[in-house]
Amino acid sequence: MHIRIEGDDLPGRRPGAEADALRRGNVHVGVQRRSSVVDRFPADAEAAVWAFPVDSREVDDLLDVGGPWVHGRPGARFLYLSWGVVDADTFSMFRRAKLLFGDIPTATLRAAHNGAGVLVGRLGLTGPDGGPRCARVRPPDIAWQVE
Repeated sequence: MHIRIEGDDLPGRRPGAEADALRRGNVHVGVQRRSSVVDRFPADAEAAVWAFPVDSREVDDLLDVGGPWVHGRPGARFLYLSWGVVDADTFSMFRRAKLLFGDIPTATLRAAHNGAGVLVGRLGLTGPDGGPRCARVRPPDIAWQVE
C-alpha cells in the first residue's frame, strides 16, 4: 500500500515572534522512519509532502499495517511527523504529530489496501497555538482519502 502525506500551512510562514523563532532556529519537520527523521522540510516551506510504501495484510479478519514507517503495536499503529532543530547533520527533535491508522475510515483504508489507489492524508502543519502541529491529529484536522 502506498501512502502520501500532504502538509500545508507550515508555522514558519506566518508572521509573528513564534514564526521568527522557528526560522531562526532552523526548525524542520520530517517523517519518522524507524528512529530516524527523514525527508525534512523547513518550518517556512510552502508545503511538505511525504510518500512511502507500507506493508498491509489481513490478520484474523483485521487489516494490519507495518514496515519501517509504522510505529506502535497491532491495533494501535501510527505514523510520526517529527519537528526538530537542524544543526549541521544533527536533528534534535522537540515535538511530534501522531497520525493513527485507527482514525482512517475503514472503507478508505481497505480500498488503499486492495489497490484502489494511494492513501492520501492532508493536514495543516500549524497547531491551534500557532506553533508546530503536535500530539494526535484526528479528523477533521486531517482528511484521508484514496486517489
